[in-house]
Amino acid sequence: MHAAVASWVVVNTHPHREHLALDNLRRQEFEAYCPMIRKRRSHARRVETVLRPLFPSYLFVRAAFRRARWRPILSTFGVRTILCAGEELCFIDEGFIAGLKAREVDGAIVRPPHPYRVGQHVQIAAGPFDRLIATIVEIDEKDRLVLLLDMMNRGIKVTVRSEAVMPAYADGAGAH
Repeated sequence: MHAAVASWVVVNTHPHREHLALDNLRRQEFEAYCPMIRKRRSHARRVETVLRPLFPSYLFVRAAFRRARWRPILSTFGVRTILCAGEELCFIDEGFIAGLKAREVDGAIVRPPHPYRVGQHVQIAAGPFDRLIATIVEIDEKDRLVLLLDMMNRGIKVTVRSEAVMPAYADGAGAH
C-alpha cells in the first residue's frame, strides 16, 4: 500500500519513551498519536489508576510526506525506528486509527464491556477441563479468568483465557 491509501506508519520507541517521542515529533510538526489505556497500579500499599500506552513502545505518525521527509523521524529523541517491510514503510489504514480514537473517553481507550462477571457460572469449552462447570472468581486485565472448579470435594482454582469458556446456562445467570 502507499501513503495515499494508508496514511499512518508505526514508529517503535525506546522503552518507556513514548511521551518523549510524541512531544518531539509534534514539535517537528508531525501528526503523531499514542493511544492510551487506564491501568491499575499497586505501589507501597496504594492502588492508583494510571495512563499507559495501549501498545507499549509504539506510536503512530501520519504519512502525509514523501519518503525523504521521514529521515528526521529516525533521529528524533525517543524514537528507535520506523516499522518497514524491507526498504518500504509499513502503513496502517486510517480506519484503524479512527476506530481507536472513537473508543477514547477522557484521553484513554475504553475497553468494551466484558461478557462475563465475577460469580457467574461458565462451562469450560476446551482443554483438560472441557465441559466442566466453574465459577468465575476473578477477571484480570488481559482477559484471563480465574475459575473455581469443584473437583474431588474441594475447590481448585484454574486460570483460562476468556475465549476458552462459555456461559453455563442459556440465561447466563447460572444455577444457585
